[in-house]
Amino acid sequence: MPDSNSNSRIVVGPETFEVVEDALVDLWAVVNSLARIRPPKPKYYRVTIFGSSRMRPGDRLFDDVRTLAKELSAMGCDIVTGGGPGLMEAANQGAKLGDPDNVTRSFGLPIELTTEEEPNPFVEKMYHHRTFFSRLHHFVRLSSAFIVVPGGIGTLLEATMIWQLCQVRHVSGVPLIFLGEMWQELLAWARDHMLSGDRDLASPRDLEIPQCVGTVEEAVEFIRQDVLRFSDKQE
Repeated sequence: MPDSNSNSRIVVGPETFEVVEDALVDLWAVVNSLARIRPPKPKYYRVTIFGSSRMRPGDRLFDDVRTLAKELSAMGCDIVTGGGPGLMEAANQGAKLGDPDNVTRSFGLPIELTTEEEPNPFVEKMYHHRTFFSRLHHFVRLSSAFIVVPGGIGTLLEATMIWQLCQVRHVSGVPLIFLGEMWQELLAWARDHMLSGDRDLASPRDLEIPQCVGTVEEAVEFIRQDVLRFSDKQE
């Protein structure tokens, strides 16, 4: 009998694989049906912050993101991150600093990666994921707004996926804020290459979905105004 702790692969024949593949297709159909169920009217305003896992305390960007989350938490917003190190840790730490009375909550949605470190210690509520698909879907269901701070390929993936969901209106009425010069350059690239020449690869309205800001103060003010709209709807 093979060792239960063995990392060896299980080899299956074509017929078995076809059965498994059909079962997965059926499972996706169930998942898609469940995704059509809308959650009840949210009681809390939650801001997801996407950003690099590589930044460390002492970096100016780390301090800025911690300040951003602190201001939002003090405003009454829950903070949601990927739960990992770097700017995710800065955001979860800022959420704790801005909420000394423990009124808001700090969420983390870590994913199992061989390159990822342990979840940061400032997360109050943790949800573990094995796939990027399930984690992205969870971000969408939790969040009232998204703020994208500087990051690498993973952050770019998250930013563009939310952008596309807004474009096709699978997500609506949810602010998508890009904070930092690198995102302004991304939008400039998109305008140059998607809206120029003989073929339009996107519509001008698509490129107006992300709100680009240059400072933490601008991002906080944008969220402040949306929180007021959220509160009016609650009443």
